[in-house]
Amino acid sequence: MRSINPERDVTAIVDTREQTPFDLSPMATKSGTLNVGDYSVAGLEAVVSIERKSLMDFVQCCGRERDRFQRELDRLRGWPVSAVIIESTWTTIEGGTWKRPGMKITPNHVLGSLTSWISQGHTIIVAPRPMAQRICRSVLCHSARHRFDEVKALIETITKEGGE
Repeated sequence: MRSINPERDVTAIVDTREQTPFDLSPMATKSGTLNVGDYSVAGLEAVVSIERKSLMDFVQCCGRERDRFQRELDRLRGWPVSAVIIESTWTTIEGGTWKRPGMKITPNHVLGSLTSWISQGHTIIVAPRPMAQRICRSVLCHSARHRFDEVKALIETITKEGGE
């Protein structure tokens, strides 16, 4: 059995509702409807799910969209590999330069929500877009490689036991 090259042999699924999709090149991508999240791997949709949030989307998830986002996080818990990637930096979140006049939510609210969700066991990654894209691609590739290695080991074990 040949080894897998995720960037050659793996196709990322990008949810059709994703409005500003990551550039995952050199990985192949195709559009599809995902039950949870914005990114997965073809054939592993029930194994890996990555949710992407712009900073302003995430701020809304910490305020008026909190209950909906909590339900989404609860669904993500069912995937063996899951993460939320927020396109920002900790400094930007903390600095509050994103705050608009009339917004009631504060940087402390956002940081508190973020750390609360981390304490619930969610993987939340904060990174500027170029790094966020690389992290997303890397998680998808590593997830595919690990699943391939598991299947390869299973086939080798079955083949070995069948020959004895």
